[in-house]
Amino acid sequence: MADAGRPAPDDAGPQPAGTGPATTDGAPPVVTDAVGPGAVVVPGGLGPVTLTDPAPPGAVVPDVPRSPGLPRLAMVAIVGGSLVLVLAGARATSGIIGPAFLALVLTITVHPVRRALVRRNVPEWLVAVAVVLSVYLLLFSVSLALLVSAGRLAALLPEYTDEFSSYATSVTDWLAGLGVTKDQAGSVGSSIDPGSVVGVIGDAFSAVLAVLSSFFFVIAVALMMAFDTGGVERVMAVVRGTRPHLVDAMASFAHGTRVYMGVAAGFGFIVAVIDGIALYAMGVPGAFIWAVLAFVTNFIPNIGFVIGVIPPAIIGLLEGGPALMVGVIAVYSVINVVIQSVIQPRYVGDAVGLSPTITLISLIFWAWALGALGALLAVPFSLLMRAILVEADPTTHWVLPILSGHLATEPPDPPVLPGAPSTPVPA
Repeated sequence: MADAGRPAPDDAGPQPAGTGPATTDGAPPVVTDAVGPGAVVVPGGLGPVTLTDPAPPGAVVPDVPRSPGLPRLAMVAIVGGSLVLVLAGARATSGIIGPAFLALVLTITVHPVRRALVRRNVPEWLVAVAVVLSVYLLLFSVSLALLVSAGRLAALLPEYTDEFSSYATSVTDWLAGLGVTKDQAGSVGSSIDPGSVVGVIGDAFSAVLAVLSSFFFVIAVALMMAFDTGGVERVMAVVRGTRPHLVDAMASFAHGTRVYMGVAAGFGFIVAVIDGIALYAMGVPGAFIWAVLAFVTNFIPNIGFVIGVIPPAIIGLLEGGPALMVGVIAVYSVINVVIQSVIQPRYVGDAVGLSPTITLISLIFWAWALGALGALLAVPFSLLMRAILVEADPTTHWVLPILSGHLATEPPDPPVLPGAPSTPVPA
């Protein structure tokens, strides 16, 4: 039996889900009335209803309210403007960013040397010295080969001045026979000279030769990085407790860069040796020069082979006619297709994780932003951007299959609910 002083409970059953408390005067709810979670107030005095309830006849159901923040157009404008400023700053400071990033890539590439010495309990200072010497050895070896090649090239091209003039006259006459005006045909013929070949080769060599102008800067940065590596590893181990995705992203960047640079250098050396021997056997002058060029252009994705084959093909045309030029192109094509398209991908595997289209776009972008050195380091630059912008944030991991061009082999990370901790909280 109910107490005399208490109102009897409502026999109509439980209240509908999502409705708020009734108003005292029977009037429809107003803005100040409490509304249950998941309910909205429908204009017209019909009371609050849940989002899953069907809309009453004639009612105007409002849109789902957006989270507070700037309008989407404003966000796009802010991001676009920030991107323009970043790109302008990158182009203005390309002389600093390129060599500094090269020192970082070289330090990452020789990291296995450090790991092997640490495993043998070598003192920290001796490990850092070994890493610095490894980086310096790489720089000096490539620089010496480029300087020797540049000297031989300067002595080789003047020998073909007469052949260039003869082919320029032939091209002019052929264009005139097609109906091209004499002035236009003459301008095309005058553009065929040894200087044009020097320009093509210079575009490939300038990327590494530019490092020589800031050689001591690269050496100093590599020295500091070599001595800081041990401290960075300890810091990253501590940061992993609170930012595990960021640490994993940086580890992925280092691993991908190390694999790409190691494989590109190894197979580039193999391609250079085979190309040099083949050109020497075919009687093409300057075989050593073109072998060094093949090694350098192997670091340029997609179009490096094309840049590397043009100069020796032109020299073959001037030395032995069209037959020798076709032979040079055929030998280069077979060697590079077999090594770079069949053998090399087996060793690289999914470590890089960039599709051919993304790689080509990144090559064009970084070459435009940072010059020739950006073209050589296009893949490591792209791996760094992927690590910072995609892999470090679990909510953007869905972009990884788009960048790699194939589905992920591991299940995606579970979504993080709003308000939930991003890392496991110890009990």
